[in-house]
Amino acid sequence: MADNVNDGVHGALDVADYVRPDNPRILDRLEWFQDQKLALMMHWGIYSQAGMVESWALSDGDSDWSRGCVDWDTDIQSFKKDYVNLNKSFNPIRFQPDKWAAAAKDGGFKYLIFTTKHHDGFCMWDTKHTQYKVTNPSCPFSTNKRADIVAHVFEAFRRQNIGIAAYFSKADWHVPSYWANNQLKGSFSSRGPSYIPAENPELWEKFVKFTHDQVMELVTEYGRLDILWFDAGWVCRQAGQDIRIEELIEKARKVQPWLLSADRTCGGMAENYITPEQSVPKHPISVPWESCVSMGNGFAYSYDDTFKSTRTILRMLIDIVAKGGNLALNVAPQTDGRLPWPAYKRMAEMGAWLRQYGDAIYGTRICAPYVTDGFAFTQKAKENKVYAFSLNEFNSAITIPYSEKKVTKVTNMTTNEAIDFNQKPGGIDIKINVPAPTEPYGGEHIAEVFELITE
Repeated sequence: MADNVNDGVHGALDVADYVRPDNPRILDRLEWFQDQKLALMMHWGIYSQAGMVESWALSDGDSDWSRGCVDWDTDIQSFKKDYVNLNKSFNPIRFQPDKWAAAAKDGGFKYLIFTTKHHDGFCMWDTKHTQYKVTNPSCPFSTNKRADIVAHVFEAFRRQNIGIAAYFSKADWHVPSYWANNQLKGSFSSRGPSYIPAENPELWEKFVKFTHDQVMELVTEYGRLDILWFDAGWVCRQAGQDIRIEELIEKARKVQPWLLSADRTCGGMAENYITPEQSVPKHPISVPWESCVSMGNGFAYSYDDTFKSTRTILRMLIDIVAKGGNLALNVAPQTDGRLPWPAYKRMAEMGAWLRQYGDAIYGTRICAPYVTDGFAFTQKAKENKVYAFSLNEFNSAITIPYSEKKVTKVTNMTTNEAIDFNQKPGGIDIKINVPAPTEPYGGEHIAEVFELITE
């Protein structure tokens, strides 16, 4: 992931490249995916020790935005060596996967997206294909009984019946078959390989095999996965970096036939859903999608991070769901293996709200008029239910701008009481006496939520 925020059109641009799967099992799993609505994303690696952006400061081609946090009193080449050697001090002795998973369950999160490897190449599992990993003796955490971090995280979240997505960077800035100082670009590094794959096909094939071997290791040795979540969208056929992703997915599905693939920003058969980053699309999207947004300032842990309020997060969730998407909310673990206390607080408050109003979120689909005039709408068409979220300031007299179908009943989801209504061409007039509570949702008003039964 990158910490720079895009302009909100990223998802819309991807729609044109979307290829609907023709595999009935994958189509069924996409329905499962669209039911989930809320994922916990976790970026965690050696970079957490420095409290800085993940991986990106290693890339000279991305220095304009990624090195604002680099205040090493040294030259950039020495900084890179310092960063690479962070594996020699990574020791999160307060690693708490079961506490993370319990908080996620309580917070209403339905699936996990966990960084098995970011672009820097440091592996958070006991891979057999590189020594740059958390279980290597050079890493002090290697002697811990939970040293295989990916295994323990996945197991803890499965025990809470939370789905598993394995985040995997297709780029690897540590393995010499992708970056090496004696190759074409010398000491200069950019996000792509340090050579032109078409001019050195043997070396590129070595990298492709390395990538396939690592992914298949996760698929065959780390239990049931629901999603393979591939980052580093510049590694694609169109850019001359063909890792034969379709072939890889086909091999993975021979082991786990239900696997979804998110080959983000690349289009084609391996991008089963699209992934706007640090933004929410302006309009509904008709294909499966997921916005990945950080709870704090960026995806990696920062010592001076500030966190979005519970109100901001929940209103963003409502907006995303009303436009047909899922929210992947990133929470970055600390250096010592704990989650920051503000994250636990936000997650608990989110869970309290979702226990009250979750029927209007989970398992829903888009519904006209989507988001309009301070209202957002979702529906469960098979149950003849439409949900209306009023995001305006509380008013006892409300007109819900819904006229798509005839409504036979309106329920206030705060009190679970049926309320009188008058449906007219411009909407549905109702009156309520009790506003939605502000506690325990961070002491802020989130929304008035109504269930409409339609004919």
